[in-house]
Amino acid sequence: MTSERDLWKYAVLDKTRQAQICDKSFSQISQLTTHKRIHAGEKLPTHTGEKPFRCEVCGKSFYRNSNLIDHSRIHTGEKPYRCDICGKSFSKNGSLIYHRRIHTGEKPFHCEVCGKSFSQNSVLTSHKRIHSGEKPFHCDICNKSFSQNSNLIYHRRIHTGEKPYRCDICGKSFSGSSQVTSHKRIHTGEKPFHCDICGKSFSRNCNFMDHRRIHTGEKGKG
Repeated sequence: MTSERDLWKYAVLDKTRQAQICDKSFSQISQLTTHKRIHAGEKLPTHTGEKPFRCEVCGKSFYRNSNLIDHSRIHTGEKPYRCDICGKSFSKNGSLIYHRRIHTGEKPFHCEVCGKSFSQNSVLTSHKRIHSGEKPFHCDICNKSFSQNSNLIYHRRIHTGEKPYRCDICGKSFSGSSQVTSHKRIHTGEKPFHCDICGKSFSRNCNFMDHRRIHTGEKGKG
């Protein structure tokens, strides 16, 4: 029986499969076969907009059958890809590959501007907006723009009043997960921010930063 470590090795070796015309590499033979149809002049569903693979549970449609298979695991809860280091399981092989980089420390995506490296290409794309100043995510209510979609989602709650994060101790609700995490320290008494000069501890980082200025003499904003 093939071990998960062997499967991982094969996934890496499969990257050597290339399209002879353009030298692009793929991790799976099926991906290479699909790509070569582009060179043959064949119109693919991604070009025509056709989504022939439909989920029987929720009706969502996909360009590729492989995408439908990945999606169907949302409904079944199946997680066939398991990390052989910590045992955590995932519904997609790509998610397992990203996860393993937590253990290996691999960061294959590099910013050509500042040299900083990242474990995921999507994180690199988001990071590069720091340099470019690009803010592609726009609030349709006040027109404020953001470099990350997550920041836009958080911002929109100012307008909607939505507070989806709830304290399971007192029931108070918050618009952001970091807010409820900070709030719960009122109940637990946890103070994770420690001053290395005087040893005083704080439950919130902002209070810790204000305190440090007593020692450094730095003036706060405003």
